[in-house]
Amino acid sequence: MDKFAIRDAVVAQLEAELARQTQAAHSSRDEATDPDSRAEGKFDMRGQSAAYLAAGQAKLTGEISAALAAYRALDFRPSAPREAIAVGAVVTLESRGRRTAYFLGPARGGLDVEIDGVPVVVITAASFLGRSLLGQRPGHTLTVPGRGVPVAYTVTAVE
Repeated sequence: MDKFAIRDAVVAQLEAELARQTQAAHSSRDEATDPDSRAEGKFDMRGQSAAYLAAGQAKLTGEISAALAAYRALDFRPSAPREAIAVGAVVTLESRGRRTAYFLGPARGGLDVEIDGVPVVVITAASFLGRSLLGQRPGHTLTVPGRGVPVAYTVTAVE
C-alpha cells in the first residue's frame, strides 16, 4: 500500500476541514462582535455564546493546523518485512476472517481514506488499538476490548 498516497489523502481531508473550520470561526467571531449581538438584558447571552463558540472553533483550527504539520513532516523510510510497528506504518489486521487496513498516523485518528479501492482507517498511538500495535510484528495476535467481548486481531502485514 502506498504510504505517500495515504498521507496525501489525509492531508487533503485535513486541508478541507481546516478551510471549513476557519470559515466557521470567522463567522462566529463576526457574530460575537456584531452590534446586533449586544445584550438587551441581563439574561441575553447571544454575544457571549457566540464568543465562546468562536474561541472553541479557533482552538480546533489550531489543532487541525498542528495535525497538518505533523502529517507533512512524516518521513517514510524503507521498512524491513519483519520490522516492529511504529508511527507511519500501514498495518493489516485480521479478525473473524475479515482483514482491515490501518494507518498509524501522528494525529487525527478516526479518519477514513480509500487508496486504490481499499479502505484505510487512520488511528493514532493515543487509541487503545494504536498503543497495542506499537512494537508488534507480523504474526502477533493482540486482544482488544470489543462491545462486551474482547476481539482478537492477528497482524498479517506491516508496510
